[in-house]
Amino acid sequence: MKNDDHKWDNKHPTAQMLGRWQPWHAGHQKLFEETLKKTGQVNIMVRDVKGVNDNPFDFETVKKNIFEALQNYKNRIQVTLVPNITHICYGRGVGYKIEEIVLDEKTQQISATKIREEMRKEGKLK
Repeated sequence: MKNDDHKWDNKHPTAQMLGRWQPWHAGHQKLFEETLKKTGQVNIMVRDVKGVNDNPFDFETVKKNIFEALQNYKNRIQVTLVPNITHICYGRGVGYKIEEIVLDEKTQQISATKIREEMRKEGKLK
């Protein structure tokens, strides 16, 4: 599903992706593509974690990276800043699913921690 004539609609069923995205990488991209198939639009929630542990990127940088990677889907995504959410709790029959998307083994092995280490070695990150 690409941009085509889709217009974001807050009333339309929407999938959610919650993460740090430090940085956005190929594994996130594949996860997004699978998630998009669920509803046709995705709210990508960015946890506010700059400076917490090894999270060097601020929201604006993360948002820019996401929009650059997903430029073909710009009308199908929202990118929002959220608190450092560490627990998702729900009651009974809440009208939505919490669903794990398991990707191929190669993609599952992609590590943002390793990417940040490499970025530091290359002088792209302090």
